[in-house]
Amino acid sequence: MKQVTHGGDVYAWGEREILDFSASLNPLGMPDEVARAAVEGVAASNRYPDPQCRALRRAIAEAENVPTEQIFCGNGAAELLDRLALALRPRRAMILSPTFGEYERALRSNWCKVISHYLKPERDFDVTEDLLRVLRPGLDLLILCNPNNPTGRTIPAPLLTEICRRCQAQNTVLVVDESFLTLTDAEYQTDLRPLLTECPQLVLLRSLTKSYAMPGLRLGYLLCGDPALLERVTQAGQPWGVSVPAQYAGITAMGCPDWPRMGRDAVAPQRRRLTEELRNMGFRVWDSRANYLLLHTSRWTDLRERLLHQDILIRDCSGFPGLGAGYYRIAVRTEAENTRLLQALEKACQEGRG
Repeated sequence: MKQVTHGGDVYAWGEREILDFSASLNPLGMPDEVARAAVEGVAASNRYPDPQCRALRRAIAEAENVPTEQIFCGNGAAELLDRLALALRPRRAMILSPTFGEYERALRSNWCKVISHYLKPERDFDVTEDLLRVLRPGLDLLILCNPNNPTGRTIPAPLLTEICRRCQAQNTVLVVDESFLTLTDAEYQTDLRPLLTECPQLVLLRSLTKSYAMPGLRLGYLLCGDPALLERVTQAGQPWGVSVPAQYAGITAMGCPDWPRMGRDAVAPQRRRLTEELRNMGFRVWDSRANYLLLHTSRWTDLRERLLHQDILIRDCSGFPGLGAGYYRIAVRTEAENTRLLQALEKACQEGRG
């Protein structure tokens, strides 16, 4: 298995001011009140965090309209994936390819056999009914990312519901990572919360990292209707998984429900603009419903390095299973920042022609 690498590593270049298009966050940044709450949490950090995240879970329950008993909070999506893998101990699991690399890492670290369901570029990397044909009894776990990372494609609601019910019928735990869902176009958002009771083996993974632009605070949560499964997840890690500043920030973020929608509204026109202008430059760009774009070029396999010379960082996706050289992911940021990226890309391509 290849080493998992991620976007957001701006520290590798020392004191350089890097414009980071490798991490896909709400372009509006962190709400001021959330930042202030985190500072208040630092002042209150002379005591241990609440291991049960009681106040935070109450805030999430109110915002999500689900019982507090269906919520478990953790130190970001990656830590929650580790807990799930350790709690479930699946023997056979299926993931998509390409998709977020932490799924495979978490599973293989628990000696799980990982089966990849490959998505095809000629079909826009879409999940289709082909997936139903390979879902068979004996599969312990299926992990889906909706919208998928790095493609930005979503799974149609009827198909996703059918997958959920198929997994429940054959005793397969279904984890749907919805980390980017709140920043996804509203017409493509599928609400699976009503299925949590009907399908207790359904687990929804949410992250405040993307929606509220707070990756440094590390905060995510699970929604699940199976108390026994949540208890196993609780026992699969340390008791103080969420820091006091993160809990304070999360409670305040839940009181700002319009922030992800405002970010989504800011993303949509800029995503259309980037898609059009990148295609005009000769890049292949897949239509995304999220706050990032997957693009491909057969000419510039060193595009990341070319842009780094201009202090811009993009995500090299050549290491994703199912992709390869020339694939890149870029975040959709503010108008001014996107303009700077387009100008840098034009310069990099012109230099390559010289």
